[in-house]
Amino acid sequence: MELPTYQLEQRIKEEIEQNPLLEEGEENFDTEIEDEFEEDNSREDDNGDDLQEEKNEEEYSSDDEFSLEDYIEDDDTPDYRLSTSNVSKDSDNRDFVFQQGSSFRESLINQLGTNSLSEMEYRLAEYIIGNIDDDGYLRRDIESIVDDLAFGIGMEVSEELVLHILSIIQQFDPVGVGARDLRECLMLQIDHKLAQGQNKQVLLRARRVLENCFEDFSRKHYEKISRKLRLTDESLKEVIDEILKLNPKPGGVVLDSSYGQETEKIIPDFTLELVDGELQLNLNTGDVPELKINKSYLNILTDYQNGEASKNKKDVVTFVKYKLNSAMSFIDAVQQRNNTLMLTMTAIVQFQKQFFMTGDDLLLRPMILKDIADITGLDVSTISRVSNSKYIQTWFGIFALKIFFSGSMQTASGKEVSTGEVKNLVKRLVQDEDKKKPLTDDELVFLMEQKGYQIARRTIAKYRQMQNIPVARLRREM
Repeated sequence: MELPTYQLEQRIKEEIEQNPLLEEGEENFDTEIEDEFEEDNSREDDNGDDLQEEKNEEEYSSDDEFSLEDYIEDDDTPDYRLSTSNVSKDSDNRDFVFQQGSSFRESLINQLGTNSLSEMEYRLAEYIIGNIDDDGYLRRDIESIVDDLAFGIGMEVSEELVLHILSIIQQFDPVGVGARDLRECLMLQIDHKLAQGQNKQVLLRARRVLENCFEDFSRKHYEKISRKLRLTDESLKEVIDEILKLNPKPGGVVLDSSYGQETEKIIPDFTLELVDGELQLNLNTGDVPELKINKSYLNILTDYQNGEASKNKKDVVTFVKYKLNSAMSFIDAVQQRNNTLMLTMTAIVQFQKQFFMTGDDLLLRPMILKDIADITGLDVSTISRVSNSKYIQTWFGIFALKIFFSGSMQTASGKEVSTGEVKNLVKRLVQDEDKKKPLTDDELVFLMEQKGYQIARRTIAKYRQMQNIPVARLRREM
C-alpha cells in the first residue's frame, strides 16, 4: 500500500522472477479453476486424490513441452528454486548501450596525469583527493592530513608540500574544487575568471568584497560594504550579481552526472484532468505490468498423473499448489491496493473539489486523515499509508498527497480555514514584496491581520521556516 508506482513496478518484477506461475498479461483465469483449487485445499491429501481432482484443468492446453526434470531433481534443491525463465513473446530483445561516467574523484585523479609529479607527490595528491567531500570541499585541516600521513601510512611530508599539492588540485575542473571554505571556493572561481580576462574591473571589486567583507556579504549588510569599500549602489549591484553567478558547491556539477548517483524519482500515482468542466481521475499504472496465472504449469498436474512414482506426483502437486496460491494472493493484493488507492483519492478530490477545479491553493479546505477515513469507511492508518509518498498530476501541477491534509484555524469573522491556506498566503506575501525592502515578520503579522487572519508572530516565523523562506534581511536584493 505504501509503495509508490515506480517501486511497485520493481516489486512486481521481483515477484515474477520468484514465482514461475506468475507472468505478464491480462488475467483470464477461470473462476471455476479457482473454486476447485480452494475446495481441493480444504481436503486432506492422504490418498493422492489430488491428482484426479486436477483433471478438470485439461482445458488449459499448452504447446510448450515440459519435462519433470524442470521441476523435480534427485538433488535436494530443485532447479525451480535456482533459476526460471519468464521471458514473454513480447519481450524486447534489443541490445541497449550503457554508458558509465567517471565518478567525481576519478575525474580529479585523471587530471593528475597532466602534471609532472614525483611518485610521492602523486600518492600525496591521491590522498588529498580522497579527503575531498562530494560537494568539492576539503574540510580536513592541513595539520591533520600531515599527521595521518605520518602515522597512518608512514609518509612524512611538510605542511608546505601539502599546500603546494592542494594548490595544484585547486586548478582542476570543476573550478573551486579543493577549497576549504565557501570564501576560498568563490575566490578560486573569481581568480579563474580573471585569468581568462573576463570583466576585469567588476571581478576585482568582487574579489575585494570576498577578501575584506565576506561576513557582511553573507549577512547582506550591503550598506557596510558600500561604506567600507566606497562603492556606489550600481557598482555594488554589479559585484553582487557577479558573485551570485558562482557555484557554491563545485563538486555537485560532476556529482549530478556521475554513475551511481541517483536522484529521487517522482512519478505521479494519479492523473487528474479537467474535461468539459468535469474532473476525471485515473490511476497511473505507468509500466506496471498486468499479471496472470501461467496455465502451462497447471497442465503439469495432468501431464504427469500417469507413469510416475507416487513421491514425484506429490512433489509436483505440492510445488504447483504452493506457487499457485502465492500467485493468486499476490494478484489479489495488487488489485486491492489499486482499488484502495482509487477509493481514497476519489474522496480527497471530492473533498477538495474547489481547489482541483481552480488550482487556487487558497481554496484548500481543512482536512485531516479522519475526514477521508469517515468518507471511505477505511481505517485512518490505511489512509495514512495511501497518502505516504504518493503524488497526483493535475492540470496545473504535481502535488504530494500529504499537502492536502492540514489542521484549521479561525479567521476574525469566525470562518474556519486550513493552516495550508495560511502558509500559502504568507508565501504569496513574500513573493509579492519589494525585494529592496522585504517584509519583516512583524509586518507580515500586520498584513495578515488586515486580511482577517489573527496569527502570532512566532507562528509566522514557523510557517516561514517550514517553507524555507529566510528572514527579511537575507531576502533583500540590490
